Amino acid sequence: MGHIRKIQETFRPDSKYKAFFMSLLIFGLAYGLYKGILDNYLAEIVAATEFDKGVTEFFRELPGLALVFILAAVYMLSAESIYKIGAVIMLVGMSMQTFIPAERVWVTLAIFIYSLGEHIQLGMKNTLSLKYSREGSGGTALGLMNATYQIGTLAGYIVVMIAFLIIGRTTGFFRTMFGMSASIILIGFLFTLRMTDRSETDKAKNRFYFHKKYTKYYMLEVFYGARKQIFFTFGPYVLVLFYGANAMTISLLFAVASICSFFASPIVGRIIDRFGYKIVMIMDTLILVIVCFFYGFAHHIFPMNVAFVVCCVNYILDSVISLASMASNVYVQDLADNAEEVRATITTGVSVNHMITILIAVFGGWIWKTLGIETLFVLSAVLGLCNSAYAATIKTGKHA
Repeated sequence: MGHIRKIQETFRPDSKYKAFFMSLLIFGLAYGLYKGILDNYLAEIVAATEFDKGVTEFFRELPGLALVFILAAVYMLSAESIYKIGAVIMLVGMSMQTFIPAERVWVTLAIFIYSLGEHIQLGMKNTLSLKYSREGSGGTALGLMNATYQIGTLAGYIVVMIAFLIIGRTTGFFRTMFGMSASIILIGFLFTLRMTDRSETDKAKNRFYFHKKYTKYYMLEVFYGARKQIFFTFGPYVLVLFYGANAMTISLLFAVASICSFFASPIVGRIIDRFGYKIVMIMDTLILVIVCFFYGFAHHIFPMNVAFVVCCVNYILDSVISLASMASNVYVQDLADNAEEVRATITTGVSVNHMITILIAVFGGWIWKTLGIETLFVLSAVLGLCNSAYAATIKTGKHA
């Protein structure tokens, strides 16, 4: 009830925020169902290898790289219209996943289409949150938007765990979950039809913005994108392919990670304010080295069952320390002359981030397959150290 009351206090009563937030909750639920089973579906049904997983991730991330061009092409449409288009494309992708043969090419195509819709929506969520919020409540509005989506995602993970206990590990289980997710996306789309406002899109999202003073920020995004992609793509897949984790276990892990991140997020924000973004940028990747070591070498140190638990704990820890990426946004804000420059720079940073992540996805799969998971996570640790070393060169303030 407190969350709902806070939403009511933050958003303008004359806006369509209620329909927007219902759609966020529903789309989050659909994503939780999808994400909770996808790695197991690829490993158990599609029989995707380590390298295949990297190729799949390449196409999943491709829309993120192309987002700035996509938004530029539809800039004449309202933010609400673009948000609805994203929902339709997500529905097409998930419906395909429900009915197509479990073959790598078809599955990868469905993943790409769903991701395209997801990224289009991602580009509008912040815009709509800010447009619907009361004056001076932009930051709170963004926080409530993210929290609502996370609540829906967490609910999706819980549904996967319950369904796994009822149906069990069968092809029908995965088809059922994809079908449920598609049906839920359709319901979410129906809620978006109630969003009849005509909000202008954020012009800063329709173009790249490069400035010399942000050079270090762009480089930090390269290092961060590379090291994060290794964990995001291959962290859960190691647990599935190497340790044999089932869909219920993976969904439980995602749920615990989401809960920990939910409560840790404001704490990390206060740490950034208290100690400064530079210290946080340096320290989080130093902790990452420890996380990577245990993720890559736990099976050499402990029995397999213990090593599995160690890796799960380290996956959760990585999810929490990844919140420190907020520090780079504060860094940009410290350098920027106005709010539009902040938004444009961060949007460009996301595209720069995606440029490296799509490459890491493919090469990471090849490294795992040919050199082993030890080498893969040593690479992640090295990238983390590079990130820390580069962050140490930052000068705080507008003269950085």
